[in-house]
Amino acid sequence: MAVPKRDAAFNQLAEYARKHSNDDNSITTTFGTPVPEKDSSLTVGYHGPVLLQDWFSLDELAHFSRERIPERVVHARGAGAFGYFEVTHDITKYTAATVFAQIGKKTPVGVRFSQVAGELGYADTVRDIRGFALKFYTEDGIWDITGNNQPVFFVRDFVMFPSLIHVMKRNPKTHIRLDYDMFWDFLTLRPETTHTTMIFFSDRGIPDSFRKQHGYGVNTYAFVNAQGKFNYCKFHWLSNQGIGTLTSAEAQKIAGIDPDFHIRDLYNAIANGNFPSWNFYIQIMTPEQAAKSEFDPFDDTKVWPHGQYPLIPVGKIVLNRNPENYFAEVEQIGFDPAHLIPGIEPSPDRMLQGRLFAYGDTQRHRLGPNHIQLPVNCPFHVHNYDRDGRFAIHNQGGAPNYHPNTFNGPVNDKRAQALTPQIPLQGVANRIDSVNEDNFTQARVLYQRVMKPDEKTRLVQNIVSFLVPTTSALRERAIDLFAHVDESLAQRIRDSLKATAIEQHVNL
Repeated sequence: MAVPKRDAAFNQLAEYARKHSNDDNSITTTFGTPVPEKDSSLTVGYHGPVLLQDWFSLDELAHFSRERIPERVVHARGAGAFGYFEVTHDITKYTAATVFAQIGKKTPVGVRFSQVAGELGYADTVRDIRGFALKFYTEDGIWDITGNNQPVFFVRDFVMFPSLIHVMKRNPKTHIRLDYDMFWDFLTLRPETTHTTMIFFSDRGIPDSFRKQHGYGVNTYAFVNAQGKFNYCKFHWLSNQGIGTLTSAEAQKIAGIDPDFHIRDLYNAIANGNFPSWNFYIQIMTPEQAAKSEFDPFDDTKVWPHGQYPLIPVGKIVLNRNPENYFAEVEQIGFDPAHLIPGIEPSPDRMLQGRLFAYGDTQRHRLGPNHIQLPVNCPFHVHNYDRDGRFAIHNQGGAPNYHPNTFNGPVNDKRAQALTPQIPLQGVANRIDSVNEDNFTQARVLYQRVMKPDEKTRLVQNIVSFLVPTTSALRERAIDLFAHVDESLAQRIRDSLKATAIEQHVNL
């Protein structure tokens, strides 16, 4: 009887043993001292107490109790890989960023795929948005794009983000996830969530592989070219593996059998030489177009229609290396949208404005003030006036730590100065809730023009599965919300709810 071939993930330890068969593998302490006996502690006789002088054992216990770090408050569960970005098309008329300097140029990248709401123990196939973050290791420093696998987001103002995540996390009283009352209460009170909610409940709400999903920057950024002219831009990376999705039933079955389904799939694909790739595109909008746009181009709940702002090809992303150690290279990788390089700037996007602070702050909490000095986060070179703090690895030797100085300390970069645009701003400081802006037109286009009949059917089924456990008042509010998208959609949800109640003997 033929023995089935073990996949690369199952075979990882055997492969390690093969590669390191001739290594000196003597056990040491964390400080490099050889350990004479690992399998027993130092005691007074067979049943006597353990001696405090057993510093071999104390060393291991002290490290063990500190080996976990705080998980990410969002995007806790994920997988990562490394590879390169290659320029295939010239976009230097839009930006002077060195990463796009010439056709054929390659830049090392790190990528982390994740789920937004779940914890580290989450199953891979739970319905959720997937994070799709890119880290470019450029000669001008680190450039991060903290993207998702959906082009829009639930809210348009970062001040609403904590509440959004709270309703997708555990109920603070019951500690149960997901609380359907919390979920629908928030969504129906904030109609801007409608567009993303429909994608969330569509087929793309559960990809069948990290490799078979598109990525989107979601936020609006700005490009600055060598002449100092700037345009607004959005980033897209489209999977060359195609799009693959799971039904809710398939996802639930897989979650019970292999909760690491997506992590295993990505590892095995790269280990087997089946390197996943994505084509990288941009959309460009001039400041003049932005001023006259019929929709807010800085609103993360909106897409830029491709008919008006076509996708412009830029390059490709290829992942060809698995992490050598998950904790060091995936758990400790830190992404921050404030990590921008000359030629790329923020925009008035409210979500981006908040993320410019929040992402770096969470890494400082999780990994410490010197997390940028960790190898997976470290740029090629750093010259600044920051010093000390926990885990300072590269403390810049004897260079001066104050500015200005006359002792050859780092100075202002003239090229970066030339690429910093002067943007006129005017207005009155005010708190403006944009809840009543157009929240349904693009969701209506998605339902009426993009979704196929079978996709509409599954959309209704997925929505209903989340509506059945909630209250009648919240069900009615949700139906009314979807009626603003399409009356027939609302009626189908109502009819399906009634049919489900009869089938499951539920009193709605």
